[in-house]
Amino acid sequence: MPAGKHRKNMEEKQITLQIDHHFVTVPQGTTILDAAQKIGIDIPTLCHIDLKGTCIRNNPASCRICVVEIEGRRNLAPACATRCAQDMVVRTSTLRVMNARKIVAELILSDHPNECLTCPKAGDCELQNLALRFNIREMPFNGGELSQRKREVTASIVRNMDKCIFCRRCESVCNEVQTVGALGAIRRGFNTTIAPAFDKMMSESECTYCGQCVAVCPVGALTERDHTNRLVEDLADPEKVVIVQTAPAVRAAIGEEFGLPAGTLVTGKMVAALRELGFDYVFDTDFAADLTVMEEGAEMLDRLTRYLGGDRTVRLPILTSCCPAWVNFFEHQFPDMLDIPSTARSPQQMFGSIAKTWWAEKMGIPREKLVVVSIMPCLAKKYECDRDEFKTDGNPDVDYSLTTRELARLIKRANISFTLLPDMDFDQPLGASTGAGVIFGATGGVMEAALRTVYELYTGKTLKSVNFQNVRGMDGVRRASVDLDGFELKVGIAHGLGNARHLLEDIRHGRNEYHAIEIMACPGGCIGGGGQPLHHGHSEVLYARANALYKEDAGKTLRKSHENPYIRQLYSEFLGKPLSGTAEHLLHTHYFNKSI
Repeated sequence: MPAGKHRKNMEEKQITLQIDHHFVTVPQGTTILDAAQKIGIDIPTLCHIDLKGTCIRNNPASCRICVVEIEGRRNLAPACATRCAQDMVVRTSTLRVMNARKIVAELILSDHPNECLTCPKAGDCELQNLALRFNIREMPFNGGELSQRKREVTASIVRNMDKCIFCRRCESVCNEVQTVGALGAIRRGFNTTIAPAFDKMMSESECTYCGQCVAVCPVGALTERDHTNRLVEDLADPEKVVIVQTAPAVRAAIGEEFGLPAGTLVTGKMVAALRELGFDYVFDTDFAADLTVMEEGAEMLDRLTRYLGGDRTVRLPILTSCCPAWVNFFEHQFPDMLDIPSTARSPQQMFGSIAKTWWAEKMGIPREKLVVVSIMPCLAKKYECDRDEFKTDGNPDVDYSLTTRELARLIKRANISFTLLPDMDFDQPLGASTGAGVIFGATGGVMEAALRTVYELYTGKTLKSVNFQNVRGMDGVRRASVDLDGFELKVGIAHGLGNARHLLEDIRHGRNEYHAIEIMACPGGCIGGGGQPLHHGHSEVLYARANALYKEDAGKTLRKSHENPYIRQLYSEFLGKPLSGTAEHLLHTHYFNKSI
C-alpha cells in the first residue's frame, strides 16, 4: 500500500475510550483533551491553545495543568499531548489529579508578581482564573523575580517578563504561525527568558507588532500600550478639536465586551458611545477604505494596462498595503521586493492625511489644534502612527490609536451603559462609506472591494453581482480568477504571515501565477486583530465577526467605492485624479529596507 494511503487509513480509523465513565469514539491520533472536549468535559489548560479553523495551535505540554490519570500508567499524563488509544480509561477528576494541578498552579504563582489589582489583564487572566478554580487562597511556596529584563515599552506592545509563565504561546504564534521569529527562549536554567534573538529589545528585532503574541498570552506578560489616559487628557483640553475614526472590524466585535453575542453589529451604539465620551466629530475609517480602493485600484489598473501593452518591466503581482504589520514584515523579511506592493497608504493613514488637510481647511481648524484618534482592531496601527513618513513637521497625520479593547475599557470607565444607547449616525463627510469599505475588516475583503471597482473601470460595464464569493472564506491561502471582459485576472488572498511567506517565496523564485494579492497579518484579517476582544481559542467567533461585516455590506445602498458621493467630492474639490500629484503626495508612501 502506498504511504499516503496508509496514512489516510490511519487517520480515518476510529477508536473508543472511556473518560470519567463516559465512552467516546474519536479518530486515531486525537488527544485526550480534544476527546474530552467532544463530550463536554472541561480539562483546565494554560500553555495549550488551539484555534480550530485557523492555523494557531500550541501544545508544548510544558505547564502540566491539564494532567489526567490513565489506568495502567504510573505517572500522570498531559491531556493536551497524549494521544487516545483503544479501550483507554481516563480519569480527569481524581484526588491525585486535583492535587497535582493545584501544586503546579501554586508553583507558577510563586514566581508571579502579585499585581492583580493593577495588571492590564485583570479580569481576563487565565492564571488568575485557574487560581480561583483550584481554590488557592494562600501561597505555600516563595519564589523570586528571576527575569533579568523586567519591562520594555514599544510603540505598540508592553513586555513585562516578571509576569511570564513560560507557556511559550507567544513563541509558537510568532515563529510557527506568523514565521516572524521575533521571540524565543534564551539563556538557561533560572535565567531562561522569552526574548528576541541575542537578547535584543523587541524594537530592535524583526517584530511586526501584529499583536498575535498579545492575543494568546494568558497573563499580563504581553499587553498593548495603553493610550486611554492620553485620550482623556485631550478630550478635556478646550484648546483641542478631537476627532475619531473607527475601523470596520471594531463594530463587529466591541459588543462582545458588553455581553453581546459574537458578530453582533453595534455600529450605531458605538457612534453614540464615542459622542458620549466627548469627541467633537465621529468619523468612519470606511470612508478612507473607499479612498484606498480608488488609489490602489488605479495603481492596479495602471500596472495591468502597461503589462498587457507589452511593458515587461512592470512589477506583478501588485500586493495590497493596508496592513501595517504586513508592511513591516516585508520590509524586514523581503527587502528585495519593496517595489511590488502598492504604494497606497493604509486607510488609517489616508484618513489622517485628508482630515488634517482638506477637512481641516474646510472647517478652519489649525493642524496643531486638531487631534486625530483612531479605534483599530490592531496593535501595529499604534506603531504605524509613529512612522516618520506619516508626519508633517513632526506632527503625525494620526496622533495615536486605541484598540477595540481600550475603547471598551474607556466606555466602562465613563460609566456609559453601552447596550442602552440609541443608534446614531457618523458625521459627514468623512463618515460616509459604501459596503466595499466595511468588508475591509475580513480576509478577502480588500480584494473584493477592489474588484468591484476595478471590474467596472476596466470593462466599462456594470457588475451584475457585487458579491465575489470566490475570494471569501477562512482558508489560509485562497486563489480566484475574475473575467475582466475576456482577460482572466488571477488573484490570491492570504491571511497570517506564515501563509504570506509561502506566496512571497514563490514570487521571489519566479513561481508567480497572480496579478494581484491581498495579504493580512492576522488570522481572519482585521476581525482577528491583536487588539480585538480576546476569543480564547473559539474560532467560531471569527466567522461570526466576518458574517457581521458582510451583513452590513449587504444592507448598504451603495456597495462600490467609486459610487461614494463624498469620495467624488474629495477628488473634484481637492485631489484631482487618482495617482495625481496631490493624491500621490498625501495618499501614497514608500518602503524601507529593515533587514537585520
